Amino acid sequence: MGCNHHNNKAWMVAFLLSLLSRSSLEICAGGGEPQVPGYFIFGDSLSDCGNNNVLLTTAKANYTPYGIDFPAGPTGRFSNGRIIVDVIGELLGLDGYIPSFVTAKAKDVLRGVNYASAGSGIRQETGQQLGQTICLSAQLKNYQITFSQISHILGDDAAAQNHLNKCMFTVGIGSNDFINNFSMPTTYQTSKLYSTDRYAEELISEYSQNLDTLYRYGARKVAIFGLGPIGCSPAELDRFGASPGSTCVEDINDAIVIFNQRLVAMVDTLNKNYKDAKFTYINILGMASGDPS
Repeated sequence: MGCNHHNNKAWMVAFLLSLLSRSSLEICAGGGEPQVPGYFIFGDSLSDCGNNNVLLTTAKANYTPYGIDFPAGPTGRFSNGRIIVDVIGELLGLDGYIPSFVTAKAKDVLRGVNYASAGSGIRQETGQQLGQTICLSAQLKNYQITFSQISHILGDDAAAQNHLNKCMFTVGIGSNDFINNFSMPTTYQTSKLYSTDRYAEELISEYSQNLDTLYRYGARKVAIFGLGPIGCSPAELDRFGASPGSTCVEDINDAIVIFNQRLVAMVDTLNKNYKDAKFTYINILGMASGDPS
């Protein structure tokens, strides 16, 4: 399973880079100029590189065994080594890893910032039982601070827009809205207020509004990660137990399928509405099952 996991990651990155731009984006094999001038990252623990270090939360990874294979040791990455956004940055030919929002210096922001927060979701309340998180709309507010910094560095908003139009953006969020919200009826009310279908619709509506904001502030090359089979994760299996005849929690995985279907439709709508941008859906669930189509 570990080998397949790494192969899926590598395939995903190659697929993402091959589709992301209307003009050809070639994977950088080392040396030469970067393929884009900057890379901006939004998401949860799969992308967080240290933003949660300064929050009052149990969702932290700035201690061992996290980071035991990373050159800088434990940094807040939820991994023993690099995370997928690190690999994407390398393949884009960018120099060094993209810094977290909480550590980025003024000179760093032109080449990208990572806003991701472990435990966070599309909804503001998601993950709050863990402590503080930075939900997607709050990540966008932090990005708007960065936009102002870039505008100051380059001279005006038009120059900032022009720079960001050429940059790469990835957004991967939504898992916690299920496992740290909808699937916790004693803590959150969402499963009492919404059916699974309606909840997915509510999430997508809020998600789309945030991506509209991202577009208004310069994003034109945006990859949107679908959710993976989180019902197969050890934490969920420990909490709920596997469904009969399965090795996973199928109620959660079924909800993820519904969400991803609506996410695909959202990406199609964004591409119709914004002809000068390219939004790309990355089928994580399909890759995990061996069918990335």
